[in-house]
This record gives sequence, C-alpha cells and structure tokens, in this order.
Amino acid sequence: MKPLQISADTAQKLAESLNLPLEQIMHMPQHILLAKLAELQEKE
Repeated sequence: MKPLQISADTAQKLAESLNLPLEQIMHMPQHILLAKLAELQEKE
C-alpha cells in the first residue's frame, strides 16, 4: 500500500484535527481517512 498523496502540511493539520499521530495518518488507508474527515465535518 503506497502512502497517501497529501502534502506534509495537510497531513499535519489532519493529525491535529483527528488527534492522531502523524505516522498513523500517513499509513491510514485512504477510504478510512475520508470517513474520518466526513465525521469531522458532521461534528462542525
């Protein structure tokens, strides 16, 4: 599985908003990351 195609800046912002370590963000499957982002949007 290749790493996500996102910038380091984006990954850092995701890590902060999801309260996850940066390494976990980078190695997370894309569909799971998208689901987590959708959850964040619903909370706001």
